[in-house]
Amino acid sequence: MKKSTLLILLLALASPACAARPNILMIAVDDMNDWIGCLGGHPQAHTPHIDRLAARGMLFTNAHCAAPACHPSRTAVFSGRMPSATGVWSNDSSSILKEHPDTVFLPMELQQAGYQTLGAGKLLGTDDNRPGAFEGHLKLEQRWSPFTKEDVAYTAEELPSKGTSSPRHLVTDSKGRTVVLPLNGMPSDRKPDTEDGESFDWGPLDIDDAEMGDTQITDWAIGKIRQGFEKPFFMGIGYYRPHIPLWAPAKYFERFKNEQGVLPPYKVDDLNDLGEAGKKWALEPVTAGSHATVVEYDQWDEAVEAYLACITFVDTQIGRLLDTLDSSEYADNTVVVLWSDHGWHLGEKDHWGKWTGWERSTRVPLVIAPSRNSATGFAPAGSTCSQPVGLIDLYPTLAELCGITVAKKLDGTSLVPQLQHPGASGLRAAVTQFGDGNSSIRTDHWRYIRYADDSDELYNHISDPHEWHNLTDNNLYKGDKNDLRKLLGSIEASYRD
Repeated sequence: MKKSTLLILLLALASPACAARPNILMIAVDDMNDWIGCLGGHPQAHTPHIDRLAARGMLFTNAHCAAPACHPSRTAVFSGRMPSATGVWSNDSSSILKEHPDTVFLPMELQQAGYQTLGAGKLLGTDDNRPGAFEGHLKLEQRWSPFTKEDVAYTAEELPSKGTSSPRHLVTDSKGRTVVLPLNGMPSDRKPDTEDGESFDWGPLDIDDAEMGDTQITDWAIGKIRQGFEKPFFMGIGYYRPHIPLWAPAKYFERFKNEQGVLPPYKVDDLNDLGEAGKKWALEPVTAGSHATVVEYDQWDEAVEAYLACITFVDTQIGRLLDTLDSSEYADNTVVVLWSDHGWHLGEKDHWGKWTGWERSTRVPLVIAPSRNSATGFAPAGSTCSQPVGLIDLYPTLAELCGITVAKKLDGTSLVPQLQHPGASGLRAAVTQFGDGNSSIRTDHWRYIRYADDSDELYNHISDPHEWHNLTDNNLYKGDKNDLRKLLGSIEASYRD
């Protein structure tokens, strides 16, 4: 063989396009804040399987969503564009495909590069039946529990209690078992006149894991891994818990029989230094219920326990999935990514749910574990990165890890440099948009929030991690606020087409 021919062959074999591309297992968890063991967000968090994933990869401790609601956050992750670019601002927004029908979602990008793409559960949140979007996508969006619209029979004579101070209705599942809902006995602040039941509910169910939708999703994924793939694969698994209603099998609540749930840090007068816009975002029960109702019905402890129980339940399913991957032929050549679409308030700032610009709502768990056979090119397993990053960065990150060049505009930047050197210098900031004109920016030191009415808030995260002291009117920090406002404007300008 001629030397020139041999050289060309060696260069071709060394190119990313010809190298063995890693598989990707993406695990998305709905409504999960930092109450997991490796993030230390709650002293009673029990998540051994998420923790072991963090121990084999990189844990991003300052990660934030593009939007603090399911639909816009997931649209941003899979499209690579922020809400201001897509027009998908909230859960009430129409699908991105109506305004941008040619959007290339991340799975399609991978499919065009030779990947098999498949998924189950709650992933994108937008129906997309185009070739390559998600081959064989199993949707179980109504399987949040055995008591769903698909198999519940409401007793008509009990519906008039809806909207009263003591709502009660009887539901019957496909096995003939009946349960009186809501388990917490609270009225609905959000939808008092509907017949869908009080979703702002929590408590144990006398059922097995196998009857929960998240278990069925895991079973499906395990079956696919055991069945095997003929091409590199992207598998997305979207878990529903801990989304409300906070129901889980009773065994996950047993540890609280002798150990009451620990309430999150709370400041009674926390809203006093906010403007009218900030107070409005705090008090309106847009995505869950009101703090006043939770306190009135003495349900704060029970809600905390239920949230932690649901997280442990979903962690158990994640553990089953990881065990299967680790015992398969794909154990060493699979990138594992775990993220939550946004955080969740449990009474902080008198708020329940998401849809605010504060830390509790924007901060999310994010773990990226590079494939084991490429580990030498990245930081040691179990490393952490405290730089502010966004879920918007996932699209370019996974594309780079797979050796794919993306032709279209993306609003995020690849996190591969951070995966290699988590302490690498450089200015990074994470932006979250929660409705047109409402934005929040997080740096390693500050959070700055600007509302549509031009009121704002400023928090020093070094001295005030709970965001209890709004410094926007403090002249000592006028320069910092102006710098953050300019930085936010500059970053948002870059999102425009």
